[in-house]
Amino acid sequence: MADKKNRKNNRNNNYDEDYNPRLKKQRKKVCPLCSDKNFVLDYKNFDIMKKFINDKGKILPRRTTGVCAKHQRDITLAVKRARQIAVLPYTQE
Repeated sequence: MADKKNRKNNRNNNYDEDYNPRLKKQRKKVCPLCSDKNFVLDYKNFDIMKKFINDKGKILPRRTTGVCAKHQRDITLAVKRARQIAVLPYTQE
């Protein structure tokens, strides 16, 4: 009996027992390329491409950027073309 009482006292008092982070509602990400019809993805435009690569030069995944599958393929193709013509580096130091 004393063990149960001590265990309960060791818990954080601010912790809600009904809280489950897996059930937390998340906002659905909207593809920035689908939502803006005037947005043109071009492999020559470095500023636009910079949004879709990280600081090491890797292409960011869909779950991070929030783009749809169709546009993720377009981003990948554009980044690879920009690397080929040396607009974007393959890796950054």
